Amino acid sequence: MFLLHKHTMKEKIRERITLLRPLLKDAAPGVRNAAAEAIEKLEGLISAEEILHTLKTGDTGARIGAIYALGEIGGAKVLPALMYCAGRPEVDIRSAAVEVLGRLGLATALQTLVERLDDQNSAVQARAIAALRNFTVSADILKKLRTFLASDDGTLEAEAALTLATLNDTASINSIIPLLSSRFASTRQAAASAISIMPL
Repeated sequence: MFLLHKHTMKEKIRERITLLRPLLKDAAPGVRNAAAEAIEKLEGLISAEEILHTLKTGDTGARIGAIYALGEIGGAKVLPALMYCAGRPEVDIRSAAVEVLGRLGLATALQTLVERLDDQNSAVQARAIAALRNFTVSADILKKLRTFLASDDGTLEAEAALTLATLNDTASINSIIPLLSSRFASTRQAAASAISIMPL
C-alpha cells in the first residue's frame, strides 16, 4: 500500500500525482477524466509554489516574470502576493504587479490600484489608470481620474482619457476634447480614440 509521508509541500503534491497516474489508464472514462483533472490541478499547485518562491528569492527580472506568471494562474489565490508586490519599493515590481492586477480585474484589488494613482512614479500611475478600465468604479474614483486629464506629460492624460471613456464617464468629454490639440501625439491619439468610444 502507498502511504503519504511528511515532506515538503512540493514532495507531497508529487506523491499525490504518483498515486493518481495509474487512474489515467482506468477502464471507466469518468475515472480517467477525474484523474487527469486532479493531476492538472496538483501540477498547477507546484507551479504556483515555484513561482512564489521565485518572487521571494529571484533577481528583479525573475521576480517580474513571476508576477506575470501569477497573472496567468489567476484567481483570488494569487491576489495577496500581487497586492504585496504593488506596494514594493522597486518601480519595475510595482508596475508589473499593477498591470497584472488590472488584467485580473478582481474587485478585491480595486483599493490597491486606487492607492497606486498617488504613486510617486508616473509610469506606475499610468499603469494604475489603465488597470482601472477593468473595474466598476465609484464617482470619487472617476473624479480622481479626471484630474489626470490636465497632466500634460503625454502619458497620464492619454491613459486617463481612454480609461474615462471606457468607464462611460460622459462628464469628462469636455475635458477630453481639448486633448485633441495636445502637443503630444500619444495624447491626441488617445483623445481621438476616447471620443470614439464615449457613449453618445
